[in-house]
Amino acid sequence: MKNHRTSQSVRNENIRMPDSITSEFIQRIESLPRTSIKTDYLIEQYLSKFVSQDTDPPAVRRTRAINKWLATERNNEATNVRILTFHEEYQVLPRVGFRRFVDWTRALIETTIGAVPPLDTLIGSFSGGASTSRDRKTSYPAGKYLGKAHATPAAHALFLQLFEDEMPGWAGFRDHLVIEEVAGNVMFTVPKKADIDRCACKEPDINMFLQKGAGNHIRRSLRAVGINLNDQSINRSLARHGSITGELATLDLSSASDSVSSALVELLLPECWYTLLEALRSPITVIDSIEHQNEMFSSMGNGFTFELESLIFWALAKATAYHRGVSGVLSVYGDDLIVPVAMAQDLVWVLGLFGFEVNTDKSFWFGSFRESCGGHYYNGLDVTPFYLKAPIQELTDVMHIANSLRQWADFGEGFNILDPMVYDTWAWLRDMVPSKFWGGRDLSNKLRLVTPDSPRLTLRQRKRDIRTGPGGFIHWLNLAASRQTTPPRSHWSTGLQLNGFGSNCETKEHVASMKVALARTTDDCVETSTRSVDHPLYKVAKVREPVTSLQKQFPQEL
Repeated sequence: MKNHRTSQSVRNENIRMPDSITSEFIQRIESLPRTSIKTDYLIEQYLSKFVSQDTDPPAVRRTRAINKWLATERNNEATNVRILTFHEEYQVLPRVGFRRFVDWTRALIETTIGAVPPLDTLIGSFSGGASTSRDRKTSYPAGKYLGKAHATPAAHALFLQLFEDEMPGWAGFRDHLVIEEVAGNVMFTVPKKADIDRCACKEPDINMFLQKGAGNHIRRSLRAVGINLNDQSINRSLARHGSITGELATLDLSSASDSVSSALVELLLPECWYTLLEALRSPITVIDSIEHQNEMFSSMGNGFTFELESLIFWALAKATAYHRGVSGVLSVYGDDLIVPVAMAQDLVWVLGLFGFEVNTDKSFWFGSFRESCGGHYYNGLDVTPFYLKAPIQELTDVMHIANSLRQWADFGEGFNILDPMVYDTWAWLRDMVPSKFWGGRDLSNKLRLVTPDSPRLTLRQRKRDIRTGPGGFIHWLNLAASRQTTPPRSHWSTGLQLNGFGSNCETKEHVASMKVALARTTDDCVETSTRSVDHPLYKVAKVREPVTSLQKQFPQEL
């Protein structure tokens, strides 16, 4: 007689909440006494990103997003033509001709990233995001090294040259990697605001790997000159300073990532860099099965878009400051720019000339308000709102919005003292949360409720193990190699030698010895390695933090 295993249903501890919570929460926020700028600003902003069945339907938001993207492409086409037809003596700024301005900017960029891409520029990494060959659910970094992968023809050719000599651990499994050439990336949209989505693109797998390598190099190069793309708090701190002194302007650009035109990149980057990035980009975007020839250089989703746009905006701002004789702080994080007020309007003009539109609703150089990188400040006061982006449906939603409310209502400027004005609303939310999940300390964590209580239990997303096989080992090799120290700038003369992308590669002896060592390690690869991925259900887990130290650090609530 056979023994049959009884399958038991797994309990989801992330319980469903009553449908009426969302409307009551909105009513409570709308009823707050409007006695301060901070409260007025919250009520004005907190529903600006709210999406539900009662807002515009997904198809409408998606259509609007695509139409906006295509309109940006028409502007990019005009920018490409304009840049190619500029007269050398066209006055970009008073007594500063086009050629003079461009030469200075280009020289600055070359000094920053080097004239020739270094040897390791193309060795990037995979992320867990979707690609043209894999959806989000089946995408994890280790799984992308083997099996089916997509690449554009130009990126495929580069990858094959790099594969054998520079990534021998991966090359040992070449028979398990099947690369299919595709025309380019594929567009998708994600919720952005109540009335419109945001467009992004899924890149071919191999393109993304190589793009990440180029982006990482640009990121490291910018950090060497004081622009840290790993830290948004720098811009937030400067925005606060600007709201107090009035000396700094905060500028935000509309559709910045999609407005970096191909002609602009060719104009400003060193020739070897432009040729390389041109080979890595997706020249075609597939929109609902229709191929679109891109006028933009790269879109959101490309592995170097953020770093490239930051580099260009920083260089244009530096060039504007130099030619206008303005000194002071310059800081860039993507399309969030902070510059001296004295040059703000000149920079707006220069950016417009090269195809970028400053969002006047989110850019400030007059008055006492400044906004940058998610930080909103009025005369030094942090008035950053929280956002209700979707209906409150689950326990994690309740804890997240309660923690967000508490963070906004920090009456003690960082001392975790709750403003009495919102205490009743926060307590109403707290009472919906089982007390075993009280005692959290991280206001950004939606798995525990922040209270003065001793921490006990937390929600934790269930995990399931999947076999990564050799892909997990290759991913580990890649991560280990990426931790090596970046060569100093004196080594930038030794660059890529891939179909004319540079010269003077590293010695063949060095490459050969590394290949032998890694191949030897690969032979001993454990093919049953696993990786944990998120499961849709949640479980209860014990808090691992020491209770005594937390109790001392967290003051009691008034």
